[in-house]
Amino acid sequence: MNRMLAMALAMGLLWTAQAAAQGAAKPDLASGEKIAKQVCAACHAADGNSPTPVNPKLAGQFAAYLHKQLVSFKPQGAKKAARENPVMASMVAALSDPDMRALAAYYESQTLRPAAASDKDLAALGQEIWRGGIAEKGVPACAGCHGPDGAGIPGQYPRLSGQFPQYLEAQLRLFRDGARANDPSGMMRGAAARLSDREIRAAAEYAAGLR
Repeated sequence: MNRMLAMALAMGLLWTAQAAAQGAAKPDLASGEKIAKQVCAACHAADGNSPTPVNPKLAGQFAAYLHKQLVSFKPQGAKKAARENPVMASMVAALSDPDMRALAAYYESQTLRPAAASDKDLAALGQEIWRGGIAEKGVPACAGCHGPDGAGIPGQYPRLSGQFPQYLEAQLRLFRDGARANDPSGMMRGAAARLSDREIRAAAEYAAGLR
């Protein structure tokens, strides 16, 4: 088995176990909706369908993944945040863990209005990368973790289908540059480090058109 894929599977199983252990109490969707409208709507919209590509669509995303990201934006005691972003840090500063779980569950319950691919040539290249990776560079297929249709795996890997291509491209660049480092065992950093700018744009373009 591909070493990176084996690592991804192991980390996914660990994430699932942690989510199950930590999420025993049922999140309060009404509380999550209130937080979404009061804190998050300006950037992500109340229903999680962000109006602008700089901010990701959150509707329909797995609650476990959203909760993990919210936690990553908060400093842990004297330690800096695992995912540094001044805007998001200020947004989550006053949220408790139950608040974040409620918010994540609320956005998961919303219906995604997907983005779309617009560049056929880039999407064609992206399809090759998504389905087969780039063997000569040691880049694994995106489908190995995120699924052939980009739907992800609950409790393990996020849904990418229908996400803004601009946002996906930005995140891949951050992983490649090491500016985003909250990926388990550096899995995304390792894959993105081998991608060119065009290959990053292609993978993002293809993911946006998946359904």
